[in-house]
Amino acid sequence: MKKTISTQISFIILIVLAFTACKKEKPADCNCHGSDSTAVKVTVFATGFNNPRGLKFGPDGMLYVAEAGIGGKDSTVGKCLQVAFPIGPFVGSPIGGRISKVSASGLRTTVSDRLPSSKGNDITGGDIEGVADIAFLNGIGYALIAGGGCTHGVPSVPNSIVRMNGNGGFTVIANLSEWLLTHPAKNTAPGDFDPEGTPYSMIVYNNNFYVIEPNHGEFLKVTPAGVITRIADISATQGHIVPTVVAAYNGNFLVSNLAPFPIVEGSSNVYKITPAGQISIWATGVTSVLGIAVDDKYRVYILENTVGAPFPTPGMGRIIRINENGSRSIIYSGLTLPTGLTIGPDKNLYVSNVGLGPTAIGGGQVLKIEVKDCAKKEVGIKY
Repeated sequence: MKKTISTQISFIILIVLAFTACKKEKPADCNCHGSDSTAVKVTVFATGFNNPRGLKFGPDGMLYVAEAGIGGKDSTVGKCLQVAFPIGPFVGSPIGGRISKVSASGLRTTVSDRLPSSKGNDITGGDIEGVADIAFLNGIGYALIAGGGCTHGVPSVPNSIVRMNGNGGFTVIANLSEWLLTHPAKNTAPGDFDPEGTPYSMIVYNNNFYVIEPNHGEFLKVTPAGVITRIADISATQGHIVPTVVAAYNGNFLVSNLAPFPIVEGSSNVYKITPAGQISIWATGVTSVLGIAVDDKYRVYILENTVGAPFPTPGMGRIIRINENGSRSIIYSGLTLPTGLTIGPDKNLYVSNVGLGPTAIGGGQVLKIEVKDCAKKEVGIKY
């Protein structure tokens, strides 16, 4: 049965427990993993995160990290629609989801820990949802909430885009829970359907927000005033592929997907979606994608959560680059359950590492990867 990102993660947490007990994170080093010669320097930029997810640099030059948080205990069973057993029901809290900011020296401080966080059924590992991503518009920070809504045990705060108010508080500007409840997608998976969705990725482009929601398969545009419109129901043409992340690219958008479990290497794609919602395949042969970023040379970096195993496995995440001529470079391998990717103003890569699993509460990391053009090119399809 096809699974969404929420179901997939929660379903395999118990498997991850077994692996993390015997397989440790590789220490940061200067080895160029998968390259021919020159080193790629990898360092732990910051630690102490609670299920880190999307990350972006702010106008102040600091790195902001979305954190799903620590979950909650409040139940709404009998009060509203629930995620079906055994994935649900969820329990939640209006606080516990977090946004951190990191200085150039790697010092983490809390911007707010008063955002929703929720947890799935413990019988399947207790998937944690909270703050999924961050974006900036006109110098103001906005957060994408995935752990809110009555479905997740947090009726007071919907899944939404919220504007951060500078004192740890926030204002809901777009109610994604309500929109998803009233605008059904064509192809969803009944066994793990989340009525209020699990939005995962958000960018700002041309002064609007663009959001990917994996559970329903939606690509949405949201104005600063909170007006939500559908760019594409991805499920209508592609099926339940679990789209996860979006990046702007040469006037269009690149969207990639996680794909159903068990993981089949090369089963995910990168899709080009026009502003009018036309979808085409831009690249094939990627795997379990949870991050995408484009550099100033229009090279596309793809964050793969796990390659070479049927379920998310510590130490088997990697970053590949699709070059302008369509060739591929392995930038770094050996990541542990990575969940987010961005490019800094210094042109280095920053990755949310240990982004889920039993050690992700307090043990989440951000890695800094200084990219050099040393990675071994692989034979691949030209795009």
